Amino acid sequence: MSHQPAVATKMSGEMDKPLISLHLVDSDSSLAKVPDEAPKVGILGSGDFARSLATRLVGSGFKVVVGSRNPKRTAGLFPSAAQVTFQEEAVSSPEVIFVAVFREHYASLCSLSEQLVGKILVDVSNPTEQEHLQHRESNAEYLASLFPTCTVVKAFNVISAWTLQAGPRDGNRQVPICSDQPEAKRAVSEMALAMGFMPVDMGSLASAREVEAMPLRLLPAWKVPTLLALGLFVCFYAYNFVRDVLQPYMQESQNKFFKLPVSVVNTTLPCVAYVLLSLVYLPGVLAAALQLQRGTKYQRFPDWLDHWLQHRKQIGLLSFFCAALHALYSFCLPLRRAHRYDLVNLAVKQVLANKSHLWVEEEVWRMEIYLSLGVLALGTLSLLAVTSLPSIANSLNWREFSFVQSSLGFVALVLSTLHTLTYGWTRAFEESRYKFYLPPTFTLTLLVPCVVILAKALFLLPCISRRLTRIRRGWERDSAIKFKLPTDHALAEKTSHV
Repeated sequence: MSHQPAVATKMSGEMDKPLISLHLVDSDSSLAKVPDEAPKVGILGSGDFARSLATRLVGSGFKVVVGSRNPKRTAGLFPSAAQVTFQEEAVSSPEVIFVAVFREHYASLCSLSEQLVGKILVDVSNPTEQEHLQHRESNAEYLASLFPTCTVVKAFNVISAWTLQAGPRDGNRQVPICSDQPEAKRAVSEMALAMGFMPVDMGSLASAREVEAMPLRLLPAWKVPTLLALGLFVCFYAYNFVRDVLQPYMQESQNKFFKLPVSVVNTTLPCVAYVLLSLVYLPGVLAAALQLQRGTKYQRFPDWLDHWLQHRKQIGLLSFFCAALHALYSFCLPLRRAHRYDLVNLAVKQVLANKSHLWVEEEVWRMEIYLSLGVLALGTLSLLAVTSLPSIANSLNWREFSFVQSSLGFVALVLSTLHTLTYGWTRAFEESRYKFYLPPTFTLTLLVPCVVILAKALFLLPCISRRLTRIRRGWERDSAIKFKLPTDHALAEKTSHV
């Protein structure tokens, strides 16, 4: 947690320097003076977060009073428009007070209980992972238990001191807010809006534990896709190692272990990228098949498929990452010493065989087409990756975003398939390519993409496409309502046929 209370002993060296530059504070004229009629806000604490918070509040038009145990020493670290005083004076007049101290220092504020009666306390603290597991109640709930006459609001704990200092344009704009009092939440939400942030109502204070866990998570949406990519890489790397290194060593007594750092990695990366790209579009195919089989769109997908659909963006970006690495490794291949030796050996063999001209027309065309398709596939993947960025995606309407991610994504998969087929060419039918009776690696990577492409082609058939479109527009196979005409003729005449 970057929220730090004032300490009695003076720190030395670089650690004594504040996070916020005094030159930055003094150079901003908006931080020099605040109108007298501006709403007053209190801050308890004088650490980095408290200083950043005071700077942002002053710049947003609030009158800030900072409570510190040593105001003389810390006053120079805050904007000149902020009043730095003792804690007792700082909490006397503001109705909203930010508590920017660690959990273990909450008890030191109990002496202010009388002055804090009826106030709104905004808890901005974050526990460490160990503290989060150790305590059953959140920091905000613990603060509420110490000050039962106050209204505690959990907010701003997911915002860093740097984001407060630089402004919401350079960081996450969402501010989760939770409290048991709707009026208190509304007041803090209005302050967040005034500061340029976007408040998100998380419900009652019981949600504070979940809100405090947010900063502790390290890329939660990337865990499964990353493990999937690593698993595929290990599997394909081991497979290529057996075929390209172990088989020549055991059966031909050739030492090719030098291929492990570059050549085998470069053979593995496109396999991983290609399979990951197909796994982006496979769940969509499975979802469409389920809807066709059920005859409705109003039934939930299985949990595994639902999670798979939610991770498609991350899987696609990892596919682009592996493809980009493959391109870089391919550029490095001619720079290897082994490649130069191979060229010299090939030239010597050509001289000894009295061959003055070595040209295979089929191989020349194959490599030209292979490289061109690879560049096109990587370029299309680059476009998909760029449009996945929030700043770009937010500038597109739904039809544009769907066209890029769905239509162009399928084009990228088709180009990658053609790239792989031209690489393999006739190798799948050559007996010498089956080392240890194992098929070439590219034949394994073609399985899932070809299934996806064939399924997509089937869904384009008019009979299937029309049915799927109707289902996605709300039609249900078993929802036809059957009306029975009344048996009484007089009652039948009164029945509406509209």
